[in-house]
Amino acid sequence: MSSFKVIACGRQLFLPHARGRALSSSGHTILMGRLKGSLSAFSRLQSNMSAWVIDEYGNNGVLRFTEEATAPSISSGDDVLIRVHAASLNPIDIAMRAGYGSILLKLRRDLMSLGQNASEFPIILGRDVSGVVVDCGSGVTHFTPGDEVWAAVPPWKQGSLAELVSLSEYEVSHKPSSLSHTEAASVPYVASTALSALVNAGGLGRDNCADKRVLIIGASGGVGTFSIQLLKAWGAHVTVTCSHNAEGLVRGVGADDVVDYTAGDVAAELGRLEKFDVVLDNVGGGSEHWAPDLLKAWSGAKYVTLVTPLLANTDSMGLLEGGVRSGLALSQVAVKILPVVEATFPFAQVPLAFQKLEGGHARGKTVISVNQEAQEGMAGTEGVEENTSEAGGDGAKELN
Repeated sequence: MSSFKVIACGRQLFLPHARGRALSSSGHTILMGRLKGSLSAFSRLQSNMSAWVIDEYGNNGVLRFTEEATAPSISSGDDVLIRVHAASLNPIDIAMRAGYGSILLKLRRDLMSLGQNASEFPIILGRDVSGVVVDCGSGVTHFTPGDEVWAAVPPWKQGSLAELVSLSEYEVSHKPSSLSHTEAASVPYVASTALSALVNAGGLGRDNCADKRVLIIGASGGVGTFSIQLLKAWGAHVTVTCSHNAEGLVRGVGADDVVDYTAGDVAAELGRLEKFDVVLDNVGGGSEHWAPDLLKAWSGAKYVTLVTPLLANTDSMGLLEGGVRSGLALSQVAVKILPVVEATFPFAQVPLAFQKLEGGHARGKTVISVNQEAQEGMAGTEGVEENTSEAGGDGAKELN
């Protein structure tokens, strides 16, 4: 069978670009102009910030809240400093909390810090951010303070479970005005992952999907629900696997055929269907043994798995190999995508958010409201705000 097995390990999203106004911090109003020096006025004002950090690798017990985390500053001309309004959690956050890829990521951090930091700790997790620009480096041309932006934070950089995050302007994009910060924070990392898997690894795109059959194994989470919508917008036929109680969700965002993996032998059930051009596997755990057999023969069909051992192998063998592949810029995907937010937690309950994600059976994304302004609509609620719904395509919002 001339099919290909592709490991899609790229999870960084470079999102090009954004504009300005004023910031209120610690009771003071600061009019932010474009900074043309190496040290920012904002950075001089705020040296510490609130954040959830880890000081060692382990389970949920290693998460620690602090109000004395070192605040990022403008250290190079292309830096953009963002006040975080909302963040979201991804499976990689759980893996990184336990030490996934620690050797490779520490090497990358050491290169960035020029050896100034002897330890990788404390580490701030969180790979998705939606917020407002508060400062820019002297070379930044696409953003000014006050711009609303979103981004996927590279795993070697300090994450978004904090008041502030610093990124390169080429890692940031303007947030669509149609989305709230909570909705926007659910998109960048899964979009990066899906685009890397489907486009870079799977060879799919807007111009070649009309006659393609795609299978998504484990489709009810963030990557799955985004991938369904993207593929349907491109004209593909999409078959998915999920549990029975997630069928309404995946059909609501466009899935054509749904196979309940809890109802029996899922491999046998899928084997009775017409073969596929691309299989996207979000699950692993044995599916890699039978899923490639579902591909069309002698057609260049591809099996793409997101359950990659790359960073885990790097940890065990001490090898620096592979790399992080960037996805397409989200601004280039002019399609309707419905952000699927399953649950929203306040910043004080980050450990509960991790616990929720670790429980599995995701129905979209778990989002953290970081800035008080991003918690509008949560007044009067206690604990967790559940937003589980069987969203239909009619509710999709244009990402522009």
